[in-house]
Amino acid sequence: QVHLVESGGGSVQAGGSLTLSCAASRSLNDNYCMAWFRQAPGKEREGVAAIHNSGTTEYADSVKGRFTISQDNPKKTLYLQMNSLRPEDTAMYYCAADRPLWGRKCTVIPGAYNSWGRGTQVTVSS
Repeated sequence: QVHLVESGGGSVQAGGSLTLSCAASRSLNDNYCMAWFRQAPGKEREGVAAIHNSGTTEYADSVKGRFTISQDNPKKTLYLQMNSLRPEDTAMYYCAADRPLWGRKCTVIPGAYNSWGRGTQVTVSS
């Protein structure tokens, strides 16, 4: 497993932007997926976006066109740029990492990931 630490969360007004970061304890260059999930109070954890080390991405419909997932070249740091934030985006955001289930594709299903960070809080006010 990989140790992951998220950062960059905070409180913003609706329509604002935030960029989250997730630092991994080691490089993930071999064949890895990294992903962002979020969980709001009273709700189950849901997938936000995922990226394979090759660059292939997957997004939840609710964030397409607003969020962008990316990673650094050594694949040790994961990012989530969030624009046009809405109150419903308020949640604890978690990063995760694991080998892909199928080829180069990465899923946004929480059960597919074994390494998790502790989370960073994002609060969007109206």
